[in-house]
Amino acid sequence: MRFKIITLVAVALLATACSSKPQQEAQATTGGTVAPPPAPPPAAPSGPAPGSAEDFIQNVGDRVFFGFDKFDLTPEATATLDRQAAWLKQYPAVTVTVEGHADERGTREYNLALGDRRAASVKKYLTALGVDAARVQTISYGKERPAVEGSNEAAWTQNRRGVTVIN
Repeated sequence: MRFKIITLVAVALLATACSSKPQQEAQATTGGTVAPPPAPPPAAPSGPAPGSAEDFIQNVGDRVFFGFDKFDLTPEATATLDRQAAWLKQYPAVTVTVEGHADERGTREYNLALGDRRAASVKKYLTALGVDAARVQTISYGKERPAVEGSNEAAWTQNRRGVTVIN
């Protein structure tokens, strides 16, 4: 019985001595205190580069939408254009082209004219907010470049748009 008790005490002392040895060595090499583990390296920046076309699309929004046969700006459109103007003021070397688009209904000529009025409406709003007009070009694609294929209201709504493209 004595032998069992002595063996248990010896095993306990041995286990205690083994577990504290690395800590004692660390304390000896750092002047008596345990050094914290090194901090992980800083994370690489994620997301698009500031001032890039991807930054503009992702963080500002590059398109506004119009009602059927309309070229006047909605409150949602003006909110997006406010952000676009602020971004363009922050990056004064950037030039843009505003594309005017229409849905598939109507003649080619009518939709080109409507797309032109939509692009001009966007440009007028941006310049009214202080963006230099020389930095903003316009072009109309009418119904020639649909964003969404289809002959239904869901597709038509997405195709009646003005898109600001970074040059």
